[in-house]
Amino acid sequence: MAVKVKVTGINECINQLNKIVGDVQSRRAVRAIHSVLIIGGGRAATYTPVGDTSNLINSQYREVVFNGSHLIGRVGYTANYAAYVHDPNRPMKFRLARAKKEFLYKGFEDERETIDMVMRKELHI
Repeated sequence: MAVKVKVTGINECINQLNKIVGDVQSRRAVRAIHSVLIIGGGRAATYTPVGDTSNLINSQYREVVFNGSHLIGRVGYTANYAAYVHDPNRPMKFRLARAKKEFLYKGFEDERETIDMVMRKELHI
């Protein structure tokens, strides 16, 4: 004998499951972006020129911004002369041998393999 049973709440269950999966994926993505910013920003800090007050290196910041469906990670410097020091077209002499022009770009470029590895690990790819 076949018995008919009406099941309610299937659509709500599916919607809740999608919400949970999306939440887990967004947390992983945010964690991955933070990891990348820490790695690249750390290497950039080693290349950053240091003056008498260390103002430039101490002004480094990291932020993660949600822009619609995009997740944007940013590393920068709040010191107003950071762009001038970073510019490769402006000749300068640095006290530290490790200091480089384009320190922010080179910091992330030198850590490219590590960044790729961390992204794969965090996102389980």
